[in-house]
Amino acid sequence: MEDSEALGFEHMGLDPRLLQAVTDLGWSRPTLIQEKAIPLALEGKDLLARARTGSGKTAAYAIPMLQLLLHRKAELARQAQSMIQQLATYCARDVRVANVSAAEDSVSQRAVLMEKPDVVVGTPSRILSHLQQDSLKLRDSLELLVVDEADLLFSFGFEEELKSLLCHLPRIYQAFLMSATFNEDVQALKELILHNPVTLKLQESQLPGPDQLQQFQVVCETEEDKFLLLYALLKLSLIRGKSLLFVNTLERSYRLRLFLEQFSIPTCVLNGELPLRSRCHIISQFNQGFYDCVIATDAEVLGAPVKGKRRGRGPKGDKASDPEAGVARGIDFHHVSAVLNFDLPPTPEAYIHRAGRTARANNPGIVLTFVLPTEQFHLGKIEELLSGENRGPILLPYQFRMEEIEGFRYRCRDAMRSVTKQAIREARLKEIKEELLHSEKLKTYFEDNPRDLQLLRHDLPLHPAVVKPHLGHVPDYLVPPALRGLVRPHKKRKKLSSSCRKAKRAKSQNPLRSFKHKGKKFRPTAKPS
Repeated sequence: MEDSEALGFEHMGLDPRLLQAVTDLGWSRPTLIQEKAIPLALEGKDLLARARTGSGKTAAYAIPMLQLLLHRKAELARQAQSMIQQLATYCARDVRVANVSAAEDSVSQRAVLMEKPDVVVGTPSRILSHLQQDSLKLRDSLELLVVDEADLLFSFGFEEELKSLLCHLPRIYQAFLMSATFNEDVQALKELILHNPVTLKLQESQLPGPDQLQQFQVVCETEEDKFLLLYALLKLSLIRGKSLLFVNTLERSYRLRLFLEQFSIPTCVLNGELPLRSRCHIISQFNQGFYDCVIATDAEVLGAPVKGKRRGRGPKGDKASDPEAGVARGIDFHHVSAVLNFDLPPTPEAYIHRAGRTARANNPGIVLTFVLPTEQFHLGKIEELLSGENRGPILLPYQFRMEEIEGFRYRCRDAMRSVTKQAIREARLKEIKEELLHSEKLKTYFEDNPRDLQLLRHDLPLHPAVVKPHLGHVPDYLVPPALRGLVRPHKKRKKLSSSCRKAKRAKSQNPLRSFKHKGKKFRPTAKPS
C-alpha cells in the first residue's frame, strides 16, 4: 500500500453516532492501522493486517462493522438511545451483539441466538458448536467475518474447529484477519478465509517508542534481591497506578502473593485452574480499581503457550490453562501503568506480549524486567529482537541503589520464611474451595446433597500463611533518606465520596468470595484472611 494523505475519523464518511462515540473515547485521530484499514474495509475489501498489540486493531474492524450494520438499517437507526461514552451504546437498538464465548452458558446462548443478533462474538469452538446444533446459521446471512488474534488461534488448538467452521459459511462474504505478527499460521488462515485481500503490513516497531513506553532492566544478584526490590518498589509507592506482575509458573504466582500479603500489599492471582467466569471477574475487579496489582503467568493473561506446544502441562508440573483462556477471556486489562517482569520472559515473543499490556492507545507505560546474572545471555536475545536494525540499547538500566533499602532486608527474609510450600498449597486449595462454595453449577448438587455442603463449609480451616501485622507498617527511619518526605508508605487512603464507599468496601474482599453469577450484587460471605 502506498501512503496517502492522512484521514481523520471525520473524513471517513462514518455515521454521526460513531463519530460522537469516537470523540467521547478521546480518540482525536485514528491510529496507523485504523487510518489504513477502515477506508479499505468500507470499500468492501478483504483485509490481512499486521499491527502490534495495543495499536487499535479492534476498533479497526469494529468501526467499519458497525458502519456497515448502520448503513443496512438506516431507518431503524433514528431510534437510537441518547449518546453516551461507549461505541456500540449509541446504536444499541439497531445493533445487537451476542457473546457466545463461555462454554457454561449454552442454553441461554441458544435463546439469544434465536433473536438473530447482528454480531456474534465467540471462539471457533463455541461458534462451531452452535452451528452444529442449528442454533446459529450463517450460510444465508453472514456478511462479514472477523478473525482477531489470528497468529494465536492455531496455537490454542483451534485449527480443526476453524476448518470445520468454514463448511458452514457462504461462498461470498467480506473478511478481516487481524494479527500482531505474520507467521505460518496466519498465512494458512489467509489461504482458507480471505479472497484476494489487500495486505497491510505496517512499518512500525513491535512496541511503542520510548516517548510512550519506557523499558528498563534491573540486575538482581540473588533471588532474595528480587523479592526485596519488589517489596520496596510497591511499599514505597515508587511504582504507581495499576501493575501487572509476571512470573513463569502458577506456584510462583502464589508465592509472590503470599509474600506481598505479609506487608499488607493487596494483590490477586489470575489462576488458570479456575473457571473462565471467575478469571474474567478478577480482571473486571482489577479494571474497576478493587485491586491495583494482578499476578499472572503468560498462559493466564496472554493465552500464549510455549512455542511448539499445543496443549499439555507447563513447566514444573503446572497445568496449562484451558485453550480458550486467552481468546475467550472476554475482557482486557484497562489503564495498566506498569508491567513488572519479576521472572524473565521465556521467549522474546513473550516479552513483547507482556509489554503490550501497557502503553496501549496513546497512554504512557513502563516495563521493568528483573534479571539475574545467569540470565544476561537470554536478556540479550530479547534485546536483539527488540532493536532490529537499530543496535542501540532498548532496556535501559534502572537507576536504583540497593544499598539504600538494606534496612528492609530482615523484613524481606522474615516474610520469605513464612511462605512455605505448605502455605502455597493451602492458598491454592482455599481459592478452589471458595469457587466450589459459590459455584452455580454445583448449587443443585448441594441442594440434593446438603451433607456434602456442610462438610465442605466446616472442613478444617486453611491457613495459607501467618501474617505478622507489624510488617505492614514502615517506620520512617527505614525509608531511604532521599525519599523521606516524598513517599508515605503507611499514609491512609483519601476518603471516598458516598458514591464510591460501596466500591471501597468491596475492594477489601477476595473477588472469588464476592463473585456471583447472573449479575447479582456483591455480598461478601467472610472477611479476607
